[in-house]
Amino acid sequence: MLQITRGVHTGRELLAQRCSKLIDSVIRVDHAGELGANQIYRGQMAILGHTKAGKTIQHMWEQEKAHKEEFDRLINKYRVRPTALLPFWNVAGFALGAGTALLGEKAAMACTVAVESVIVEHYNDQLRKLMDDPSFTDKELLDTIQRFRDEEQEHHDTGIEHGAEQAPFYRALTDVIKFGCRTAIKIAEKV
Repeated sequence: MLQITRGVHTGRELLAQRCSKLIDSVIRVDHAGELGANQIYRGQMAILGHTKAGKTIQHMWEQEKAHKEEFDRLINKYRVRPTALLPFWNVAGFALGAGTALLGEKAAMACTVAVESVIVEHYNDQLRKLMDDPSFTDKELLDTIQRFRDEEQEHHDTGIEHGAEQAPFYRALTDVIKFGCRTAIKIAEKV
């Protein structure tokens, strides 16, 4: 009889396992995303730091640095394995930031608009999943994600205000960047 019941879980244990997997995925992907965002702004600053857009980009980057610091803390708090692709996100983020900045200030802002629109949507999806999970009770994590979501929305709006939609090939550029971001999110949730 002991062998038969060993593999049986109570409803509470199953909910805790599901929540744990959800938290692992949330923190892993958000940590990777904030690293990528830092690298995007680092790349943009390398090209545009001395221009009139530099101050705006620097302000957004400072917020992203704080986001990454917080997810560094949460990775340790929850003992979450970071994505194995951090070195790739490091290089890809910088290349995206520098590459769009080389196309000009408006293209750099278009990059910001594209990335942040996907991230706001992503954070909203995470918030819904966490709030729908009856075993999830970490209000601090919810508040963190909500605050970061709101700051990412500010970045999006700043990009629009600074001429993102006047970038050459705006629609094509933002569609490609959005596709890349959505793909990165799906990969980082698992790997």
